[in-house]
Amino acid sequence: MAFELPPLPFAPTALEPHMSARTLEFHHGKHHQTYVTNLNNLVKATPLAMATLEDVILATVNDESKAGIFNNAAQVWNHSFFWKSLKPDGGGAPTGTIGARIISDFGSFDAFKDQFKQAGTTQFGSGWVWLVQEHGKFKIVKTANAATPLTQGQTPLLTCDVWEHAYYLDYQNRRPDFLQTFLDKLANWDFAAANLLKAG
Repeated sequence: MAFELPPLPFAPTALEPHMSARTLEFHHGKHHQTYVTNLNNLVKATPLAMATLEDVILATVNDESKAGIFNNAAQVWNHSFFWKSLKPDGGGAPTGTIGARIISDFGSFDAFKDQFKQAGTTQFGSGWVWLVQEHGKFKIVKTANAATPLTQGQTPLLTCDVWEHAYYLDYQNRRPDFLQTFLDKLANWDFAAANLLKAG
């Protein structure tokens, strides 16, 4: 069964003016689709073609002979997670358990935001910034290229894509502004809370 491009969980115009339909047309419709197409071509007629996306990632990480498979599989997974990390009228300080945990583990929501923006801004080149849970504690991690917390024993809760194709049409080279907008207007704290609940 071939891997498929998941639909966006919102209308292409739903995130405007913070993220344009044009950005989503390229980012989801072209970049994400290319990773799906490449992955299907790479695993065709192999046992990995029948595996879950997570199993493909875990089976190929750190295997240089399967780097192409890992990179495309991880990018399919990372992007699918990123779309769910966004919502119209999102952002702001979360409430409930996740809000309390952020304050407990970072000191304040403002301190969390500062660390998240710092991590995303200082990720050299392409990559991701994540809020994860590890050993019962929240932490912020950044990963390069296709790397994902899934392979580090961490539970991803929320992510922001800091590859240039995620923001360049709307923000040009202003990655800090994109990260600020993500936190203020786009972050889907309901999705993060659901991931935390699922993690137990």
